[in-house]
This record gives sequence, structure tokens and C-alpha cells, in this order.
Amino acid sequence: MKKNIIYLVLIVVIGIVAFVPGIRNFLKDTFLPVATIENAVHISEEDYDIELKGINVPSTNLKNFKDKGVFLNFWGTWCPPCRKEWPSIQKLYDSRKDNVDFVLIAMNDKEEDVRKFLKENNYSVPVYIAQSPISEKILPKVFPTTFLLDKNGRILIKEDATKDWNTETVHQFIDNIIK
Repeated sequence: MKKNIIYLVLIVVIGIVAFVPGIRNFLKDTFLPVATIENAVHISEEDYDIELKGINVPSTNLKNFKDKGVFLNFWGTWCPPCRKEWPSIQKLYDSRKDNVDFVLIAMNDKEEDVRKFLKENNYSVPVYIAQSPISEKILPKVFPTTFLLDKNGRILIKEDATKDWNTETVHQFIDNIIK
């Protein structure tokens, strides 16, 4: 009987951790902050070659960010999860823009819709629209998709979902790992 109760409690705890997003994300951020590091994946010189039309910054090419730490986010104004994470991205940008370059690429969007979204919400994070093909290595399959790249072009974090980017864990990760 005592053994059955222990199993039942264990199943309930696992169920809560597995199915309650807030608890799952809290535990992941607390105990496994670097759990999504992908050491083997690098962005090559060719992968960086993407012409970017600046929306609230001058136009450039992604290769100009090579040899720097980059917060690379693919999003759209039409995407509710993307819009949900924007406030935390803006806060992260405000506090860490001197530590890492921010490149947010609006996908499947009209330029006027992106400009309107940024203006209405008073966002200042650098936003671009890709003017040339994006490498399969970083082309998102879902939105939002965010990569944290180190100065060697290594993908340190890939997040295929909405995330609160303004956490102490993310701040420490940028301060200590992306240099």
C-alpha cells in the first residue's frame, strides 16, 4: 500500500512538471539553463549571407554580425506568440544591447505592418526584413524561433517557442558565455 502511494505521488509530480508550462519552464530555467546548447552546430560564412532591409535601423547584411554574439529572432506581427514575447525582448535589449547584437527578422510581413507594430508599442529593438534567401540551417519551421549565436557562429541556444527573455538566467548566459 505504501509503495502504491509513492508511485501515485511520483506520477502526479511528473504529470505536473510535464503538463504545466509555467512549472516546466521554471524548473528548466533554474536547473538546466544551458540545456539547449547545441555545440556541434555552426553557422557558416554562406549562412550569414542574408541581405537585410532595416525597418528601424539602416539596412545591412547578416554577415556584418559575424564574429559577434547575436540574438537572432524570427517573428511576425501576425503571430500571437511572437507578439507575446516582444516585451521581454525589448527589456533584454535595453539592458544587454552593449553585450550582444540584436537582429530580429520579420517573416511573411508587410513593411508597413512591422513599422506600425513597432511604433504602436514603442519598441526600439533592431528589426529587419530579409531580402535574400535564408539558409536551411537557421530558417525557422515555427514562430517565434530564436538563436543565440556566439562570436564563432556557434548556435548556443535555439528556442522554438515563446520565452521570457528577460530572466536572470538569460542575462547571465549573455554576460558569461556570449562574449
